[in-house]
Amino acid sequence: MKVLLIKDVYKLGRAGDVKKVATGYGRNYLLPQSLAVLATPGALKQADRIWDQAETRRAIENVELSGLADQLSGLRLIFPAKAGETDKLYGSVTPQMIADEIKEQIEVDVDRRQIDTQPIRTIGLHKANVRLTIDLIPELEVLVHREGESPESALIPLESEQVEGEVDEELDALLETADLLIEDELIADIEEAEQEIEQETESETEQLAEETE
Repeated sequence: MKVLLIKDVYKLGRAGDVKKVATGYGRNYLLPQSLAVLATPGALKQADRIWDQAETRRAIENVELSGLADQLSGLRLIFPAKAGETDKLYGSVTPQMIADEIKEQIEVDVDRRQIDTQPIRTIGLHKANVRLTIDLIPELEVLVHREGESPESALIPLESEQVEGEVDEELDALLETADLLIEDELIADIEEAEQEIEQETESETEQLAEETE
């Protein structure tokens, strides 16, 4: 089905856009939430007006929320959690928990529905996006560590993986260099052999000419 968006919709489009969506998504979510209307001829006549009004409103919101976006960008939230030997949590870190921790750290209320992440169920460093506007979507970090251990302990495997990756890259570079050297040596050997054969051929030709004379 085709709909005309009357509000910005994350990962779908901006107010005033005409989008083709799944019927269930449109009828069960977009239309009931007043995010869109059916793209009828009458509605489409309003598309430019909706776009212009939304553009003005969006510009104001982007200015108003830019400071908050700067605060959230790169913010690290730390959660201790109980986990098994495979680092799987006994439970999860939910968007609501993240919203509560944001409130605790920077004293700003963020709706859990604005936090774009699935419930986190493993030890380690995770990323989450906060949808302030369709243009302002700062990314923050969620560090989950085992209860009774330091937060830094959850970063050790990540650092090890990074070091291993750097070592692998250096090894690949060395192997590539070695291959090039071997290839150059082989080419030099072939060229030398060709020169020797050419010299021998010339000598034999000259000798044969002398004998003929």
